[in-house]
This record gives sequence, structure tokens and C-alpha cells, in this order.
Amino acid sequence: MTDTPSSKAPSPKTQDPKASPQNPPAPKPAPKPAQGGGQGGGQGGKKPGQGQGNAQPKNQPKNQGNNQGNNKGPKVIEVAPIAQPARMRRRHWAVLFSFVIFVLMPLAGAGVYLWTRAVDQYASTVGFTIRQEEGGSAAGLLGGLAAQVAGGSGRADTDILYEFIQSQSLVAQIDAKFDLRSLYSEQWQLDPVFALRPDASLEDLVDYWQRILRIAYDESSQLIELEIRAFDPQLAQQIGQEVLRQSQTLINELNAQARADTIRYAESDLAEAQTRLREARSALILFRTRTQLVDPETDLQGRMGVVNTLQQQLAEALIELDLLAQSTNDSDPRVVQARRKIEVIRTRIEAERTNVASGASASSGEDYPTLLAEYESLLADREFAEETWRAALTALDVARANASRQTRYLATYIAPTLPQSAEYPRRWVLFGLTGLFAMLAWAIMALVYYSIRDSR
Repeated sequence: MTDTPSSKAPSPKTQDPKASPQNPPAPKPAPKPAQGGGQGGGQGGKKPGQGQGNAQPKNQPKNQGNNQGNNKGPKVIEVAPIAQPARMRRRHWAVLFSFVIFVLMPLAGAGVYLWTRAVDQYASTVGFTIRQEEGGSAAGLLGGLAAQVAGGSGRADTDILYEFIQSQSLVAQIDAKFDLRSLYSEQWQLDPVFALRPDASLEDLVDYWQRILRIAYDESSQLIELEIRAFDPQLAQQIGQEVLRQSQTLINELNAQARADTIRYAESDLAEAQTRLREARSALILFRTRTQLVDPETDLQGRMGVVNTLQQQLAEALIELDLLAQSTNDSDPRVVQARRKIEVIRTRIEAERTNVASGASASSGEDYPTLLAEYESLLADREFAEETWRAALTALDVARANASRQTRYLATYIAPTLPQSAEYPRRWVLFGLTGLFAMLAWAIMALVYYSIRDSR
């Protein structure tokens, strides 16, 4: 028998129960060759000095040689793969298809429309505010009455103007002058999104006016700034000029109405004041006629003068009696006469004082306190009526003075501009917003779908 080099027969592959077509078994490491010769070599001969392997006879079982090799090599542990290879499933294709339908296609459509069909729009800017006349006039020196007849505050006028610019009345006036329907519907065939329908009604035109007009109103500074868009730069400037002119007309009408109302009210107040003053004076005249006293206070002062005179005479009579008493006796006729005179004077003084305090007038029979109270009341009514009449007359003079000039006017701080380049439509902004909302809508629908799917 010819000697051949010793070699190890390959062992059969052990079937792993976890192995499958999707999970192929891990490859085994090759067993190490045995060191030395003659271990499990069988009956075959061998060459001297050869120790690289063992020779097996053909009739020896292969498992015996394999087991001997495994016993001498390291033990192999087979581990199954963690996850299966990823692959697209039907639901994944549905999500991708919905993304194309709900996001990419609307975004592409919006981009095509904005850059191929949307017509350029030009914006004209105009800014103004309402100013009120300040100081300087003679009417301003009449104690603040000029401010009262000016017709209200500037803030209320600004609020009125703010609403007027957005009103149907202004749109109708501008449409009557420029024919807005035909101007803004010229591009309807090319750009139906940003243009006006040719058969638009006045209400539709008012709604479209809100789209082409941007109004900014600062309540603290009362500044109004407008931005008017049109397909032609000259048209945008002309519409801005017309809005400015209509606003000035409105302010003038408010001025005229306020002045007319102020003059009418001032004349009515003056008529009432004149009537009151006339009645007060008539009542005072009737009192004087009835009592035959021009001034009861003056008459009372006269009576008090009589009392003062009697007191002076009483003092003189007392002095005279004292002098007689020093040179004569009590039975002297002069002393008796002096004493009688003193008694008469004292009696008269008491009578006059009683007449002044609670006595009646000789002409009317009424006591002086009642006459004085009535007279003072009539005087107060007359003075009040005179003051009211003076104030009403002053207000009428101020109203007539203000009627000859404009107390409120429209001050323009930005004249209607002529645009040089188109600012609208803002294509990149609209394109980005379209993509954002399309993405949000698609994400919400996908989340709802997966929520329903997982709940089953």
C-alpha cells in the first residue's frame, strides 16, 4: 500500500433548528490540524517524521474522525441574526404614494402657477393723519369755548375715516371713476386666482377691495398708512390719490356738519338765554311796580338812617338834661320839657326799629324781610340770566368765527408713491406656505391612518 499524506475528512454540516431561508447558518471556523502523528490514524502506514495529519482507512466511519477533531478544537456557538433585512411593504408604498399626491403634486402645481401664470402686482403707499387747528386765533382766547365748538375729538374722526376707507361707499365712488371691474378683470383668463371675475357684483368688488388694500392704523399716534395693489403701477398711484381725495372730502363734510350743528346749537342756546333774561327782568320790574320800591335795600338803609338820626338827637337831649339838672331843680319847666323830649325820641326809635325788623311797607303792606328775600331772589335770577346770555353770545361768536376756516384737515406725510418694481405676489412666501400646509395635512392624515390601523 502506497503511503499518502494524512488528511482530515470534512465533517458533515449540522442542521440548526433556527436556520431558515431567511436566516442562513453562520459559517463554522475550520478545525485546527492535529499536532503529531498516529492519533486516530487507523491501520494505514505513514511516513516517518510526518505529523501534519492522520490518515483514515476508507472503511472507518467519518463521524469518528470528525468527533476526534472536534474534541481537540474550540467549541463553536451559533447565534441567529437579530433582525430580518428591511424591505418595502405594501403600506410603505401607500404612504409614499400619498406623500406624492398630497404634498409634491400640490407644491409643484403651486410653483408652476406662481411662476408661469400669476401676474405681477404693483403696490402704491400713502400715509396721512387728521390734524386739528392749534392756538393762534382770537376764538381761542374765550376760555376754552373754541374747543367745545370744534365738533369733537380727532380720535373719533380718525376712527370714522378708518371705517370709511373699507366701506362700500368708497369702493362705489372709486369704481364709478376708474371702472375697477374692467381694470382688475383684464387678467382673469391668465390669472384667475389674483384677478377679479368679470361678472363680479358690487359686494364681490368690496371683498376684492379688502384683498388689494392693506391698511395700518396706529391708535396711539392716529397715523393711517395704506398700500394699494394693481396690475399697473400708474393705476395703483391713481387709486391712492383718489382715496386721499375722498378722505379729505369726508373730513371737510364732517367739519361743515360740525360747524352747522355748532352754530345751530349756539343760536338755540342764545335764544333760550335771551328769553330767560327777559323773564328775569320782567319779574324785577313787576316787583318794583307792586312795592313801589326801586331798591328795598336802599329804602331800608334810609330807615336805618332815621334810627341813627334819632339816636343822635337822643344823645343831645340827654346831654341837655344833664346840664339843666346841674343848674336847676326837677320842677323847672325846662327839665320837664327835656325829659318829655327824651321819652318821645326813645319811643320813636323803638317804633322805627320794630318797623325795620318786622314792620310793613307803607305802600304794599308787606314786611321788609319778605320784600328783601323776594328782591334778592329776583336779583340772583337776573344775574344768572345775564351770565348765561353772555356765555351763549360768546359761543355763537366763536362758532361763526370757526365757520369761516377749517378746524380739522387731512395732513399727508406719505404722498401716493409710483412703484418701480412688482412686489406681489410674493411667490416664495406663497410657495413655502403651500408646502408647509400640505406637509402638515399629509402628516395628520398619516398619523390618523396609523392610529386606526394600530387600534384594530
